Amino acid sequence: MFMDASSELVHSLLPLLMVGVLGASMVTVGIVEGVAEATAAITKVFSGALSDYLGRRKFILVLGYGLAALSKPVFPLANSMSWVFLAHFTDRIGKGIRGAPRDALVAEIAPTELRGAAYGLRQSLDSVGSFIGPLLAIVLMALFASDVGAVMWVAVVPAFIAVALLVVAVKEPTAPARTAETRASLTLADAKRLPLTYWLVVAAGAVFTLARFSEAFLVLRAQDVGLALGVVPAVLVVMNAAYAAVALPAGAAADRFDASKLLILGLVMLVAADIALAAARSPLLLFAGAALWGVHMGITQGLLSKLVADTSPADLLGTGFGVFNLVSGVALLLASVIAGALWSGFGAQATFLAGAVFAALAALGVAARPLFVQRR
Repeated sequence: MFMDASSELVHSLLPLLMVGVLGASMVTVGIVEGVAEATAAITKVFSGALSDYLGRRKFILVLGYGLAALSKPVFPLANSMSWVFLAHFTDRIGKGIRGAPRDALVAEIAPTELRGAAYGLRQSLDSVGSFIGPLLAIVLMALFASDVGAVMWVAVVPAFIAVALLVVAVKEPTAPARTAETRASLTLADAKRLPLTYWLVVAAGAVFTLARFSEAFLVLRAQDVGLALGVVPAVLVVMNAAYAAVALPAGAAADRFDASKLLILGLVMLVAADIALAAARSPLLLFAGAALWGVHMGITQGLLSKLVADTSPADLLGTGFGVFNLVSGVALLLASVIAGALWSGFGAQATFLAGAVFAALAALGVAARPLFVQRR
């Protein structure tokens, strides 16, 4: 929650810094966002596999959260796109390092029959932080006369609080010491032990990611519709409020109901969000689209994490989450670059309408071939 508050405070203003202050194009925004997220996803493969190999996850989590915290002061100091890219790249490396081991640790701590609820709670707390961050940005932009750099300095504080909480309060389950004979291997051959049901979940995650793109485009759409600079982050406040409200009950529902139906429902929400955002001419429809986007995220993200945990072998949980996030990250890179190109070439409406079409096709695909996930 604290790290997301820090990150989203920065990210809610970052597109304004890139486009409004540093003069970056929409294509550049798409490339920067896509490369940063893809880097995080690629890093998750290695950190997840390493946590399986060591049988310990907390040290890797501290490293990842610490690196993200150290990147935060670079954003307000940046005076060129190169510095922004470096800071964003470092922040996403930290996210990548911590992502898969954290999700694997949740699977190890939570009772199997409550995994959906556990991932829903994690997503909900993430979203509470993502709600607090843009809300702080709005308040601080008013206090600091829309000085983006000054506001970004505040993000340093919750980032280091997150690291301190992790070091002091988070306890890792006791596991037997790993020897050379008992350590999980770090070879590509391990992928052969991941079952078909797992790979179907990976494919679903990639398709879902292709159907959406970086949330930076929500911020830019808010500016495009005519929101004042100081209240542009409100679009992320609305989106994350909906995300936080839906994530926990949706996670609990994932423990009881058919996964395919929930995935289709999430895609329907994304189609509705894209249509609303494409049609928006006023803040009301813009915020409605942002809320629907958050509902989609709340329904699907915890569910996909649960499906990865359910279909990965116990000794390859970190690897399973790492591979899943790698594939999704590459899909996000592609989606964000396409979104930036569509925006530059045809405008904001074309970007969101294209997302709606792809999400609708994805929903039809899931309906035609449901995911039959084996419960462990």
